[in-house]
Amino acid sequence: MPRRKFEALAVKLVRNGQGIVAMKPFRRGAILCEIKGKLVTGEEVWRYWETDPRLGENCFRYDADRYIDPDGEIGQYANHSCNPNAGIVKQGRSLLLKAVSAIATGDEITHDYSTLLGADDVWTMRCNCGEANCRRVVRNVGKLPAYTIRKYRRLGIIPDFVMATRRRT
Repeated sequence: MPRRKFEALAVKLVRNGQGIVAMKPFRRGAILCEIKGKLVTGEEVWRYWETDPRLGENCFRYDADRYIDPDGEIGQYANHSCNPNAGIVKQGRSLLLKAVSAIATGDEITHDYSTLLGADDVWTMRCNCGEANCRRVVRNVGKLPAYTIRKYRRLGIIPDFVMATRRRT
């Protein structure tokens, strides 16, 4: 996949601190950016929790045993919503942030953290997304309502390696 620049995104103040904001409109299905960073093991992520929990919170599950640490990259500012306008998809060796609905200029771009938390992940977070359908607590994919899993699977935003964890637990 050729490297592309994503000048149409910016990090700005949003509802919950800093987040990714669209600087132009995007159609549903548009690739917004690649989630870049250092590939780390689950063991390394656990060490982050001991030394700098913020680093652990920002990691994206990349496959069954590895994560992307986006420290210093735009992915570091990707925030959660229980009603996201984007999702993470894996294409080849890349994690991409993809619009799952139309996004207007000035909108914060959000994804549902649960789509990257395998049923074997124990991390949880109190949610403050402000959406009418807020689940109040962000948990792993195994705790998502069945209708949400069906919707996200139709959209292609729960990677197969995350879905596979539901069968192992």
